[in-house]
Amino acid sequence: MTAIESRPTASEPVLLPTGAIEACDFSFFYGKKQALFDVSLAIEPRAVTALIGPSGCGKSTFLRSINRLNDTIPGTRHSGEILLDNDDVYSKGTDIVALRQRVGMVFQRWNPFPTSIYDNVVYGPRINGVRSRSELDAIAEDALRRAALWDEVRGRLRTSALGLSGGQQQRLCIARALANQPEVLLLDEPASALDPIATQKIEALLYELKSQLTIVIVTHNLQQAARISDRTAFFFLGKLVEADTTDRIFTRPREDRTEAYITGRFG
Repeated sequence: MTAIESRPTASEPVLLPTGAIEACDFSFFYGKKQALFDVSLAIEPRAVTALIGPSGCGKSTFLRSINRLNDTIPGTRHSGEILLDNDDVYSKGTDIVALRQRVGMVFQRWNPFPTSIYDNVVYGPRINGVRSRSELDAIAEDALRRAALWDEVRGRLRTSALGLSGGQQQRLCIARALANQPEVLLLDEPASALDPIATQKIEALLYELKSQLTIVIVTHNLQQAARISDRTAFFFLGKLVEADTTDRIFTRPREDRTEAYITGRFG
């Protein structure tokens, strides 16, 4: 669905499942330029939602709005709400650090720190006060296993992360996010700069992770969206045109603009 059909009232609270995201008439501005227009979208927990659309249509802006990464850009503002488990992430009382622990982010270009593989993974837990070596070791192993990287790096955890291949570095960045035990994982074209084999590993990893957390991925690769996502949302010129199950979007879209994009008539 592309709009919120009903909103809870004060007398009828409706609790969303852990990791559920709901945008309600959300608009976003870079200075005077409006990038998003009244986006209303429900993102299901424990599933992969793909955001598709041509370049500059607002996909990445919406993605980065979920954990308020756009706040780092001067002159931005918003209207409307983005709810995470019923709480508006833009409320005045929001702890930004805690929000970004709950909502991890993986970028288009892998960005490991110029430190060891081990130190990359445990960076977040250390910042959050974990000091026990045995606890950090357990966190590192668990995160690397969940990122399908443990078997490849277990013998060289103290070596530089920059010595890994591009695909391995991207999975390391996923492991770094997972070490914070997030409820949501956001990915902005995580495989666009990878070769087909590395891309396949990332896709297989996301398929495994979706049973554990909510995943939202921006991709220009329509075949990738069709392969890995449960639901797909199509953005165009800053507006959400249509959102539905991936099968419905790719085979029986309701909107002519969606069909034109899916079939390659523009974009």
